[in-house]
Amino acid sequence: MGAAVTSGALTFREQLDAATTTLAAAGVQTARVDAEWLLAGLLGIGRARVRMDLSRLLSAPLARRYADLVGRRARREPLQRILGWEEFRGLRFQLTDAVLVPRPETEALVEWALALLPPRGERRLLALDLGTGSGCIACSLAAERSNLDVIATDVSPAAAAVGRDNARALGLVPRVRVVVADLLEGMRDVGADLIVSNPPYLPTGLVAELEPEVKSHEPRIALDGGVDGLALIRRLAATARARLRPGGVLVLETAGGAQAAAAAALLQAAGFHSVAVRADLAAVDRFVAGGV
Repeated sequence: MGAAVTSGALTFREQLDAATTTLAAAGVQTARVDAEWLLAGLLGIGRARVRMDLSRLLSAPLARRYADLVGRRARREPLQRILGWEEFRGLRFQLTDAVLVPRPETEALVEWALALLPPRGERRLLALDLGTGSGCIACSLAAERSNLDVIATDVSPAAAAVGRDNARALGLVPRVRVVVADLLEGMRDVGADLIVSNPPYLPTGLVAELEPEVKSHEPRIALDGGVDGLALIRRLAATARARLRPGGVLVLETAGGAQAAAAAALLQAAGFHSVAVRADLAAVDRFVAGGV
């Protein structure tokens, strides 16, 4: 689908109005907001500045580039992929098509994980972030706890490279180390205070039913959790306990609802104690934790 944005020297307001019409017609629910972010990204300014300068003219060359960006969004390419970044807990993470776009609900996973760590003290702590993708969980944990080191793993070399680049850009190397590994592969001698993961948890059959932004633009390996969505959660429940120090905790994100209850049962069966479930911002039981 092409964009209906006029490529002449129109004002910001006129360009935004045309872009909003195009995006709304394509089924983008946040059409105006996305139109503003695309213009801000093109110009290298903040969205608030765009809204303050509505009478400013956009040159014809820039208008053509803007029309291309709007066209990409109208074809349901995620806004964050077009911009090339997403913010997560106050940090900016660069993205490629090798990693998931960080979701706001995962910020609550990080918040709970931080709360479950031992109190601040002189002892250095170690966390493992399994399936790190962009590195948003690993980097946020390290940024918010100065005595915490993080080893982040991802089975995809391309995803691990993105996580590594983000850790470096945020000044968190060497406290955040990203390695290519399948969950806890190669971690036999590691003792962690925290293991955290936002694993692939969608049932295979559900992936094809997702919105275009997800099914066509997110890496399937980061979405597909097997027939019932629990394939990797089962593996984590079975193996994580042996990699935790006494007092350590495993914290997982799930699809929510019945899957969260199933994950909690898996942790209990594996010998975790104090197993608990916590809701996300939409009041959906989504996060599961258990201690050793």
